[in-house]
Amino acid sequence: MGMGTRMRTERAGPFDRRTPSGKPRARKRFGQHFLEPVWAEKVVAAIAPKAEDHFIEIGPGPGAITRPLAARSAALVACELDRDLAESLRQEGLPRVHVTQGDFLALPQDRLEAALREAAPAAASWRVAGNLPYNVASPIMFRLVDLARHGLPITDATLMLQREVADRLLASPGTGEFGVLSVLIGHRASVSRLLNLPPGAFRPAPKVQSTVVRLRFHPPAPAIGDETGLARVTAAVFSQRRKTLNNALQAVGISASAAAQVLADAGIDGHLRPETLSIPELCRIAEVYTKLHS
Repeated sequence: MGMGTRMRTERAGPFDRRTPSGKPRARKRFGQHFLEPVWAEKVVAAIAPKAEDHFIEIGPGPGAITRPLAARSAALVACELDRDLAESLRQEGLPRVHVTQGDFLALPQDRLEAALREAAPAAASWRVAGNLPYNVASPIMFRLVDLARHGLPITDATLMLQREVADRLLASPGTGEFGVLSVLIGHRASVSRLLNLPPGAFRPAPKVQSTVVRLRFHPPAPAIGDETGLARVTAAVFSQRRKTLNNALQAVGISASAAAQVLADAGIDGHLRPETLSIPELCRIAEVYTKLHS
């Protein structure tokens, strides 16, 4: 979790943030928890890099994953927000590693694509890896889906998450964990659990359990004309998840009669609750809603 934000007029050098043992010092306000070497190797083994793979690493921090991953792949573009850590990694001069300093969530797609072309002009596809700051893990996953939707050739993403977030990603309809994240990521990617990690796998140890998951990106399943409509409907109904669909759908700003009409046209029982619906059923509701209110 090497990403963070810092505002100051003078910046310490990249080697000024060391513990007495010489290791980089994690900053709590950045949400930084650095992987211990033995666990970094297990994560890289779970990623399973091949010599021909090209990687985007989000939040490399002090490079615990970066070094072994770069050694086993063709090229790696490391996106790091923390200026000190980015500069330290850049100064290390690792072969095949190209460091981009900046906020991955705010990095324009054209700038990211330029960095990828510079690192590996002939690369046809990219894989993603990241030990993510837990407070921005969901926005980063949504950003990855959006980048894939807009043509960035990413095939999969292996990500370190808080275990509760991983549980929501992997949740099935009808369970308490099933919600917005399950639907909107699941519509664009298949998700698998690769590895569970204890708090002691990190320095400093977080207060939560961690899980490594893999997202394999695919075309929207099912195909839908307006994915923005799906996002709006999904967010609305799950904000009212204890209500029936007839009532929950009114959270998108339509009347009770209009909500009933949308559900009738979609062939969905309005007495059901949102968490009982499958992704295809939510897509049907979104399609009808979009057509009636475009």
